[in-house]
Amino acid sequence: MIAVIDYKAGNLTSVVKALKYVGAETLVTQDPEVVLRAAKVVLPGVGHFQATQLLSELGITAAVRESVAKGAWFLGICVGMQWLFEGSTEAPGVVGLGHFEGMCERFPAVFEGAELKSPHVGWNSLERVREDSRLLRGVAEGGFVYYTHSWRAPVVQATASVTEYGGAFTGVVERENVMGVQFHPEKSSAVGLRMLQNFVEL
Repeated sequence: MIAVIDYKAGNLTSVVKALKYVGAETLVTQDPEVVLRAAKVVLPGVGHFQATQLLSELGITAAVRESVAKGAWFLGICVGMQWLFEGSTEAPGVVGLGHFEGMCERFPAVFEGAELKSPHVGWNSLERVREDSRLLRGVAEGGFVYYTHSWRAPVVQATASVTEYGGAFTGVVERENVMGVQFHPEKSSAVGLRMLQNFVEL
């Protein structure tokens, strides 16, 4: 069973529909006990990083730490991936899970002398930087995925693929049983569905 966390900021309907399409049994929840019992956990995300504060208030942050420590698989999507880092300048007072080092920051207004539009919306390609990614198994190099975001995660040691927009940023991050994607796999056609299927089959 995959626990899909509801913190009133996720693209829940589309994510659950996509997971079911690739064969997953899901349960949408705000209950830390359900998170602790789940073999896999998904944290969707749309909107402001401030929304992740609710995860601490509900006791889900602590449940995720314990769940991950016991070996459960975890996937964060969009803001759900950013939450895996130490925090975001979008909401400086809100602490992330801190599983990966670094802060998420807004795209620069200017890049290489030209104005950079933000948010970054639309299809962009993934450049693999690690060959051992479970999430990217069977995904062709340069595969296109759908983004919509104004803040981005830094490139770190656990980054599995990057996307170029105003410089390189983390598109996929993965270390052992904890994974995250900045794009929306549920909106990313065959590439996104393949990655969700890979997660379901772990």
